[in-house]
Amino acid sequence: MRIGFIGLGTMGLPMAQHLMRAGHSLGAYARRAEALAPLTATGATAFATPGELAAASDVVITMVTATPDVDQVLFASRGVMTGAHRGLLVIDMSTIAPPAAIAFAARLRDAGVAMLDAPVSGGPAGARDAKLTIMAGGSADAFERARPLFESLGTNIFHVGDNGAGQITKACHQLLLLVTAEGVAEALSLAGAAGVDPGLVRQVMMTGIASSRVLDLFGGRMAARQFEPGISVRLYRKDLQIVRDLATSAGVSTPAGEGVAANVQKLVSEGLEREDLAALIKVLEQTATGYRLPTSGD
Repeated sequence: MRIGFIGLGTMGLPMAQHLMRAGHSLGAYARRAEALAPLTATGATAFATPGELAAASDVVITMVTATPDVDQVLFASRGVMTGAHRGLLVIDMSTIAPPAAIAFAARLRDAGVAMLDAPVSGGPAGARDAKLTIMAGGSADAFERARPLFESLGTNIFHVGDNGAGQITKACHQLLLLVTAEGVAEALSLAGAAGVDPGLVRQVMMTGIASSRVLDLFGGRMAARQFEPGISVRLYRKDLQIVRDLATSAGVSTPAGEGVAANVQKLVSEGLEREDLAALIKVLEQTATGYRLPTSGD
């Protein structure tokens, strides 16, 4: 299959490489020539514009940062739409606003182009190891066309509904992830302020009902004071805005989400937007006054 790939960042590059290893013919577009080098060195073809890439592809996959980036890649003056042909499948694996995903799919559909919104979970490690979770929205036919590609990228692959459903699922996922990360930060901050080793407290919690992958991954980083990203705070802020907009449109209250949104905004305001989400614990530590364990003499 002729695959066109746009978005060769921390997630996109290893995903594109997995598709090449699966035997697909890969073309790619990037604004920076150096981003293309790891692919062209192993046989991928570089294209000058997204439109030219689309014209030479059966499937175009986008893995970019935010809603405006997808809009630009698809519909700008040299975007995918300028080279789109009937039968082309566009798969957006970015995390963007659900209404935008629905609107983009409708515009492409009018040109005879199918679209899936298929955001992922698993982070850079999942992309590197081809163990992503993929949540796809769109027609059943489009999903079945994409399934062999998804199987090269992930281990948990779901068709969750029509266009937009993938992004709604991802928003719900991010809400739970962020609220859980806030809870982990609060628990470990409390442990440290009360005089108990947060790393040991985390180990205990990992054996109980409070155990989770968030506690394992982000809690481990918090306890070890490892704040270099994975995925940076600024991207989680973007995801939280998607969650808040979705909740508003659905008439749903998300008070825990609002709490973590406030702490994420504090990190951004303090210039820590490029640190890992584990930096949430720093916000809570700023307000801690400390505590001394009582002794038998007290």
